[in-house]
Amino acid sequence: MKKALIIGVSGQDGAYLAKLLLKKGYKVYGSSRDSYSNQFANLRFLGIYNDLELISLSVKDFGSVVQSINKINPNEIYNLAGQSSVSLSFEHPVETNESIVIGNLNILEAIRVVNKPIRFYNAGSSEIFGNLKDPANEDTYIDPKSPYGVAKAAAYYQVVNYREAYNLFSCTGILFNHESPLRRSHFVTAKIIEGVCKIHLKKIKKIKLGNLNIIRDWGWAPEFVEAMWKMLQEETPNDYVIGTGLSMSLEGFVQIAFDFFNLNWRDYVEFDKEFVRPSDIKSGYCDPSKAKKQISWEAKLKGENLVRKLIECQLNSSAL
Repeated sequence: MKKALIIGVSGQDGAYLAKLLLKKGYKVYGSSRDSYSNQFANLRFLGIYNDLELISLSVKDFGSVVQSINKINPNEIYNLAGQSSVSLSFEHPVETNESIVIGNLNILEAIRVVNKPIRFYNAGSSEIFGNLKDPANEDTYIDPKSPYGVAKAAAYYQVVNYREAYNLFSCTGILFNHESPLRRSHFVTAKIIEGVCKIHLKKIKKIKLGNLNIIRDWGWAPEFVEAMWKMLQEETPNDYVIGTGLSMSLEGFVQIAFDFFNLNWRDYVEFDKEFVRPSDIKSGYCDPSKAKKQISWEAKLKGENLVRKLIECQLNSSAL
């Protein structure tokens, strides 16, 4: 039985990855900074809370990382920990840097020190590319525009360095935006989906949003975690851009969401400059052809179908 350690299992991706690995027969260990006080709501939502072993691990504490790896002796480690919000990274740049850059370095160095054949996945982000005029692939110039993007770029280069210098099986999935019912409401897509459903149910009258002209590639998180797993099953480690290949504006996302209920979004959405970031990426485009060719991964849920799926999930949720 293969053993996997998911660092940051309480988040959206960690929960879906744990579900996938359990289905594949893995013994799954999941960590958070404090497993005793964490309620692991996402694991409970997916019905897998009792199916994996939960541990406390601080990625900013090198000793904690080494101790956990030696104790578990995993075949695979997935690093999904760290501050995950671009907007919050402007408010908390130090925490963002420490949780992503120092945390990732501690894991890589711990794997090197314990000297065991462990395969490592690092959760990268399309934010490392900055503004894009053409679809980004693995050779696209890196030019981040946020503290989050800068931190993810540093972690990406750490993985490359340890792979080349120490021959570690380490790789990064450069993931474009991916959504699910587990997304927290400070993410704009979750705010829109929850807001339009509450407007439909006449629980609220308006929602406030920032710049609607931004363009993003949005995908379905349960599909994206399969790409993570596939990356660690290859003979040689490699980095991959993961996305749908279909981009649309946030205004388009909003319009599709309100059209679901036959509502005119302009009657219910207000602009609020509070939600405009100091330096925002205007457009993001993805070229996931390498992932399709080399690891046989391709996104299926995208565009209008993704938005409709998110609304259907929200309507079925007790959160409303």
